[in-house]
Amino acid sequence: MPEVIADDSVGLVTPQLLHFDEPLTLRSGRVLPQFDLMIETYGELNADKSNAVLICHALSGDHHAAGYHSMEDTKPGWWDSAIGPGKPIDTNHFFVVALNNLGGCSGSTGPISINPETGREYGPDFPIVAVRDWVHSQARLADRLGIQQWAAVVGGSLGGMQVLRWSIQYPERIRNAVIIASAPKLSAQNIAFNEVARQAIAKDPDFHDGHYLEKGTIPKAGLMQARMLGHLTYLSDDAMRQKFGRELKEGKLNYSFAPEFQVESYLHYQGEKFSTRFDANTYMLMTKALDYFDPAGDYDNDLVKCLEQTQCSFLVVSFTTDWRFSPARSEEIVHALIQVDKDVSYACIESESGHDAFLLPIPRYMAVFDAYMKRIAQEIGEPSDE
Repeated sequence: MPEVIADDSVGLVTPQLLHFDEPLTLRSGRVLPQFDLMIETYGELNADKSNAVLICHALSGDHHAAGYHSMEDTKPGWWDSAIGPGKPIDTNHFFVVALNNLGGCSGSTGPISINPETGREYGPDFPIVAVRDWVHSQARLADRLGIQQWAAVVGGSLGGMQVLRWSIQYPERIRNAVIIASAPKLSAQNIAFNEVARQAIAKDPDFHDGHYLEKGTIPKAGLMQARMLGHLTYLSDDAMRQKFGRELKEGKLNYSFAPEFQVESYLHYQGEKFSTRFDANTYMLMTKALDYFDPAGDYDNDLVKCLEQTQCSFLVVSFTTDWRFSPARSEEIVHALIQVDKDVSYACIESESGHDAFLLPIPRYMAVFDAYMKRIAQEIGEPSDE
């Protein structure tokens, strides 16, 4: 917990729950008759509402992107390194909006919410949502806040996919797209990782076909396995070697099947922590949204044709040791944008941290990010701090 709030922190923040009565038709054809979105905002919206920045979260993220909810919090929001006074997404200049997406488990309508038609939790009956559904709901959020056009939409990993979808789906409502450690669609390998994770959850005896809340159980073992698998893909071989090597937890072999190597203990710790805070049905939904994302599929599988209608400027960032969403995947987006003569900047950042690098304050990464956001601030008439 912080003893004092740092000057470059957004400080203590209070989430807001917004209710939407208008039905939302999903890509699947199913309809949410109403829904809630949990959000946080940082900074002040300017008079002409031109300085708003939307933050799109990744698989296990939520609305709490920066700052603290109380002085008892053990750590700040998940992207505190990038959001705040003097940081790349500078709250002295920008009005920042972060939300928990539909299907999430942090306050927005999702599987743990009450289904108004039954009076019970949705559970596995909550409809599968696609990235385009999230973007439609985010557009409704912008309308509610009186924001006609975002100065920027920013996200990493699955968040970057939402940013790309924004540029295609609402080209007139976004001036800048910042796509970090992402891809235009998942590879077969990535889809396979997601399916193994889902099967780990589904085969847990406590899952009960997704009706575990009714049964008073939690598929903890399945969630742990899914998260452990995920962490293997988020870290690079270099990062794991430097962080753990082959170090033993107790300094000696115990000749048992209990965790003995430090890397095993780390994975068990991460899995245990995740299983106590995240909902299993939400995990299933989020991974399916990843699998289904393929905007070029609506344009004869032609990414160039797909991106031709975009109107915004782009910053695309990748990381050298990210093998989950490798630089080559970001470069597919960049090359397609160049072919249709769009304004795009690209940086491939040297890093040993794998996919997780997008969450870390790597100096070169922060410098590129900061320079791009400063340019946006200047364009909207906000003085930079240079």
